[in-house]
Amino acid sequence: MGRRISRVVSVAFAAPLLRRLGFHISRLTRNVDRGFFLRLFLGLFGIVLVAALLVTLIEGPRKGVGEFFSTLGDSFYWGVTTVMGSGQANYVSSPAGYVISWLLVLFGVAIVASITGALVGFVIDFILKEGQGMGASGYRDHIVVCGWNSTARDLIAELSGDEYEHRIVVIHDSDKNPAGSEAYFVSGDVTNADDLRRAGIEEAMAAVVCPADSSNEADMRSILTVMAIESIAPQVRTVVEVNNPQHVDHFKRANADEIMVTSRISSRLLARSSLYPGLAQIVTDIVSGGEGSELYRIALPDEFVGLTVDELSARLRGEHSATLLAIGRDGRSHVNPATDFRLAHGDDAVVVAESLGTLAPLKVQNDLDPTT
Repeated sequence: MGRRISRVVSVAFAAPLLRRLGFHISRLTRNVDRGFFLRLFLGLFGIVLVAALLVTLIEGPRKGVGEFFSTLGDSFYWGVTTVMGSGQANYVSSPAGYVISWLLVLFGVAIVASITGALVGFVIDFILKEGQGMGASGYRDHIVVCGWNSTARDLIAELSGDEYEHRIVVIHDSDKNPAGSEAYFVSGDVTNADDLRRAGIEEAMAAVVCPADSSNEADMRSILTVMAIESIAPQVRTVVEVNNPQHVDHFKRANADEIMVTSRISSRLLARSSLYPGLAQIVTDIVSGGEGSELYRIALPDEFVGLTVDELSARLRGEHSATLLAIGRDGRSHVNPATDFRLAHGDDAVVVAESLGTLAPLKVQNDLDPTT
């Protein structure tokens, strides 16, 4: 029971909003004179205590030490509620008591107003910084889009309409969120480790690196981005859009996990389409969400271990209306494997289906995930 409660508390404090508040509190307290607020609280406590003591001496009973301290406690509570604006006006009845009550209201409310002003300033700063992309996402198992171009815009639209929901964070050097309400925005440099951490790169599921334009310089900056991600979060899968095919080897040396040369993919698809009419439309429909069938990578349950490809294909087709395309094993995809290929523990599958249904999407485990 204790472990369950601890886990619930841990999950609650891991909520993105609370983690963002924690980031801003940490950011503000670095430059705040903590002694100033300590003196404010001590001053308020001292004023209320002195006022309570004077009121007790002037108007309280004097029959014994025990009753004196009991009355002092009541007077201290009256002083606190008076400062907060809800004290009992008839608690004092002597002229001296009235004077003490007025002074308590004057000085106490002034100190409370200072503390309240600081809290209001924090809230305003929080809202402004969040709107300007100066906050921290606080997400886990999300997708970080590094950079902005037309590909990034279409990518976010595709992920937003996907059946399996994803939280998305865009990090881009801009004054406003280019993705609108579709993604959390972090204004910063995609090659800067601190800005990447604000985007939650260390606990992300994947990072998509998009070049700012079609130049070679943009590719070089993408390589630096991949290197920055690998240096602080090597467990995060990096997917990179590349302009120039000649730079692929550089991205491999930077340890990019998946490299997409958009020009090469387009040219090869055009070549296939010239030979086989309608192929481009089929591929576009499969890789995009919306109506019709889409590509999914699914986790295979242990009950499928030992099945042949034909047996797996028949079960997927019969039970889930899904068509098997490939088997994933140890980071390698086996497309159209031999008939004697049998499934093993840890294998996954790439299928074409209209929806996931009861199939479980493959999840990449994050080494920093506390739940694993």
